[in-house]
Amino acid sequence: QVQLVESGGELVQFGGSLRLSCVVSGYALDYYNIGWFRQAPGKEREGVSCIMSDETTYYVDSVKGRFTISRDNAENTVYLQMNNLRPEDTGLYYCAADPDWRLCTSYTVSSGFWGQGTQVTVSS
Repeated sequence: QVQLVESGGELVQFGGSLRLSCVVSGYALDYYNIGWFRQAPGKEREGVSCIMSDETTYYVDSVKGRFTISRDNAENTVYLQMNNLRPEDTGLYYCAADPDWRLCTSYTVSSGFWGQGTQVTVSS
């Protein structure tokens, strides 16, 4: 059974930084593409960033230049470094693991797994 556990979310001020972690257990991380998603109150969950097993990275336009995704296969962990945070970045952040490449090209989880989420709140 593959499990994902997110951490690192907290309350931060406008312009601040956070680093989120997604630890994967139950299978080797290098088999999976890993995506980060977020859901703000009253809104649908949206894809934010993704890293493929070959380390190709993807970002939505709203976070380009501010967020950086990376992976450490030896530690079974994927990171999301978030800089210059804005109130609109507030939400529950989830990571998902999927061997299907569509996780990264269209933020579609077809045969993968989800974590429980970590809350990020950016105050203005």
